[in-house]
Amino acid sequence: MRIQPPTTRTPHTLVPIGSRDRSRSSRADVRNPILSLPSIARLQGLSNATRADLCAVLLDLRQDAQGRADDCWRRHKAPMAAYWKAVAVYAGHLSRVLR
Repeated sequence: MRIQPPTTRTPHTLVPIGSRDRSRSSRADVRNPILSLPSIARLQGLSNATRADLCAVLLDLRQDAQGRADDCWRRHKAPMAAYWKAVAVYAGHLSRVLR
């Protein structure tokens, strides 16, 4: 019985991250895609009291959605857990815009 030598593969080439890639990940509109929506400027123009009230509602929504996502995940309801996780993320993004 003859043992065949292992196949030789070329290793993956690592590509260094250029400064262009790092600067993109630092941009606010990449980290928070809500900022690229045209109506966000109108929300930022609201009075401080209105923005604070809306921010509080969004943070409550975020907390509730995170709890629902965790509950769904524990009950093996992955699609609903993903839905509630997305709701929580977008509510958090909106609340940060209003701060």
